[in-house]
Amino acid sequence: MKIKPFRGIRPPKELVEQVSSRPYDVLNSEEARQEAAGNEKSLYHIIKPEINFEPGTDEHDPRVYDAAVEQFKLFKEKGWLVQDAEEKYYVYAQSIVESGELRVDRSSEAESKKLKGTVKTQYGLVVGAWVDDYLEGRIKKHELTRRDKEEDRMKHVRVLNANMEPVFFAYPHREDLDAIVAEVTKGEPEYDFVAAPEGFRHTFWVINDPATIQKITEIFAQIPAMYIADGHHRSAAAAGVGKELKIKNSKLKIENPEYEYFLAVCFPDDQLNIIDYNRVVKDLNGLTEEEFLKALEEDFEIKNYELKNQNDFSEVKPKGLHNFSLYMGGKWYSLTAKEGRYDDADPIGVLDVTISSNLILDKILGIKDLRSDKRIDFVGGIRGLGELQRRVDCGEMKMALALYPVTMQQIIDIADSGNIMPPKTTWFEPKLRSGLVVHELN
Repeated sequence: MKIKPFRGIRPPKELVEQVSSRPYDVLNSEEARQEAAGNEKSLYHIIKPEINFEPGTDEHDPRVYDAAVEQFKLFKEKGWLVQDAEEKYYVYAQSIVESGELRVDRSSEAESKKLKGTVKTQYGLVVGAWVDDYLEGRIKKHELTRRDKEEDRMKHVRVLNANMEPVFFAYPHREDLDAIVAEVTKGEPEYDFVAAPEGFRHTFWVINDPATIQKITEIFAQIPAMYIADGHHRSAAAAGVGKELKIKNSKLKIENPEYEYFLAVCFPDDQLNIIDYNRVVKDLNGLTEEEFLKALEEDFEIKNYELKNQNDFSEVKPKGLHNFSLYMGGKWYSLTAKEGRYDDADPIGVLDVTISSNLILDKILGIKDLRSDKRIDFVGGIRGLGELQRRVDCGEMKMALALYPVTMQQIIDIADSGNIMPPKTTWFEPKLRSGLVVHELN
């Protein structure tokens, strides 16, 4: 992998919580308008600039892109975003509480920050990723992209001449990089805060030592591939604009130009937190509940779950690959796919999303296209199995199906084989916070 340090454009320490935001694609325009209300420093004014217009304004209106440019200029003029004087790498850590309470203790004079509970933290290196590594397939993808969404993000990159938001990569973990990150994170972080509304902790360090920067570059040069975890459209858009600028400036003798790189946060693959991505369905395709369960018996071993604690769904979560949890008619069931109903040698066929799509959604319920069928919806596991039960109990949906999360190794196997994941397979959490650092293309 070819990477480079860059002169990041970042908020001053005291403004980072006001400037930073959730990624542009995890909320709609109205939600962004509400989150940015009363906060002129919110990055939403740049990454979702339609919030600066009357509600209902088309986010693809030319005025919206123009507003993004004006807002970016304003942020720099006001000192809400300031460019580092020298090229740097950065370390970005995200913490999620697996049990207990997440709390920032600011009561002491030093405003020390403490997390209460069992915490899982992942540490990423913020770098400039090389456009050609993406174009030539060394940065590997596992999802299809839509051209209209790519073009929207390309317009955004073009008009701003910047990558406002990072993409999320995974690399095969290396102990030498782990050691560098461990040493850097012994120091005082530049940023350290817990962000609403999710309640994840975001911590950020600046790497100033030239020898450490050089060592990171050299180690990445030994890594044969990286994998897009989240941000397929942003990756495609950033690489597309980089390619355009490379062609446009081909006659100029610019050494290692900035536009040949784009903003990425790279995490070791053994740290990433992939959670379940579940399904809810509006009807049983004309079957009664008894007929539906009978149809399932051909391909699944079925057991009844007894939910002892109505607020604790851990007992009904899928227990491993090829085990599913079904909620219907006020009851939870365990479904385990029978031997011979899937192909462990096929990187796609072995996936639980494939098994459930083939043997339940298509075969029994007649749902053949997950992207377009209006009878099905998808619920990220961050909402918990209680959300699945709620949507069935309220009558909105007839049944819910919880899946065991895919593994990072499954994603790597599929990307390495040149295959594409089925729709709605992966959900990475926490999401990267936007606005901690921006990468300009000049």
